[in-house]
Amino acid sequence: MRLVRLTRLLTRLSRSARLTLVAVTAAGAAATTLTGLQSGGPTPTADTQLVADARALQAEAAATLTPDEMIGRAKTWLTADNGGPVPYSMETVWKDGYRQDCSGYVSMTLGLSTPGLNTVGLATTSSVTQRLSGVSQLRMGDLLIDYSTTDGDFRHVVIFEKWADSAHTAYWAYEQRGTYGTTYRQLRYGIGADNYDPFRPVKLGDPGGSTPTPTPSPSVAWPVLKSGSQGDDVRAAQYLLNAAGHPLTADGSFGPATQAAVVGFQQSQSLTADGVIGANTWSALVPTVKYGSEGDAVKAAQTQLNVYGHGLTVDGAFGSGTRSATVAFQQAHGLTADGVIGTQTWRTLLGAR
Repeated sequence: MRLVRLTRLLTRLSRSARLTLVAVTAAGAAATTLTGLQSGGPTPTADTQLVADARALQAEAAATLTPDEMIGRAKTWLTADNGGPVPYSMETVWKDGYRQDCSGYVSMTLGLSTPGLNTVGLATTSSVTQRLSGVSQLRMGDLLIDYSTTDGDFRHVVIFEKWADSAHTAYWAYEQRGTYGTTYRQLRYGIGADNYDPFRPVKLGDPGGSTPTPTPSPSVAWPVLKSGSQGDDVRAAQYLLNAAGHPLTADGSFGPATQAAVVGFQQSQSLTADGVIGANTWSALVPTVKYGSEGDAVKAAQTQLNVYGHGLTVDGAFGSGTRSATVAFQQAHGLTADGVIGTQTWRTLLGAR
């Protein structure tokens, strides 16, 4: 499409402006090179603008980026405001034309069009990023994105630089965050149970190898359960609370006993103890279950798989039938089909309906 637009621009040039278009295809992207105008006098103003537009399209089509270049751009906002960080704002743009929020910052480091994509756009635009199958594949310049949190004000994206330790329990990252603006610090987003997923910018190519996987819809979000809620989501939550040491009857009804159990669990996890099961509580509540696992957490998973028509016996034993149902569910929802129910699969099981 970019080459078509570029060709159309070239055909509009006057005869005095001779252009040679060389299309080079590399790694699936078209690069174009423009060479000189015919000598013999100044180029008319219209031609000058057309050439400028053509060169802009050329640069866009051919753009690639190294991880070092991307991190170099990220560093510029640390001191861009008279030696200090660029202030955070979701409404205003910085001097370079990019929005002063987290997604605008990342758009700047990637050289995307101003004022930048939003967080959902960064995660779901296949020409911009590809989701990785796990954080173990993270390389310099990759992104960790929470794009499915229901409240858009709390969606976030950070730029991975390097692991902080050999055990991969934390990493150094660049981010644009409220109150502080541009920061460089150690983070744990995406490690363990939370909403952050790893992505590789397409402009970085494939340094070090990766396995892109389909990106689930941003509409897949944790459900919110509270006093009065009914149904299989509540039943699954009750099983999970049982597994976490807060015994309940899994009857699918969110009554006073369930609310008290939720408050107790939230207090044990240093969460806001409001008795409401939202994204943060779900993230702390769901364990990873797989072939050979047993107990109430497996019952919760079987309950949710049955919502999608898999017809499992809710016996708390993760055997071959549960594994097959899990793989089928993952394949149907664009997840890594490994038969393991981790945070991403839990979130989709509970939130895809």
